[in-house]
Amino acid sequence: MPRPNRRRDDAAEPLDVDRILVGARRTVAKRDGEWSVQPMSAAGSQKAYACPGCGGTIEPGTAHLVAWRADSILGDEDALAERRHWHKRCWEIRA
Repeated sequence: MPRPNRRRDDAAEPLDVDRILVGARRTVAKRDGEWSVQPMSAAGSQKAYACPGCGGTIEPGTAHLVAWRADSILGDEDALAERRHWHKRCWEIRA
């Protein structure tokens, strides 16, 4: 029986299927500055959030977006602490 030519790499990081299917973080330019936007899959949404766009509730198990300032003068840690969860449509129509 022939020996396989490929070496097994047991240290390889497993694929994050949810991230591949949903999409990766991106930077978006809005009228009020640069924003980092990360899609959140329905499977990854574990609790309810208040959408700042419409004031409605994003129920657990609902796909949505998480946004925070990419150009915060206070630094990345403060920007991440101020992140907000948005309905996709509310974020799209935001000026």
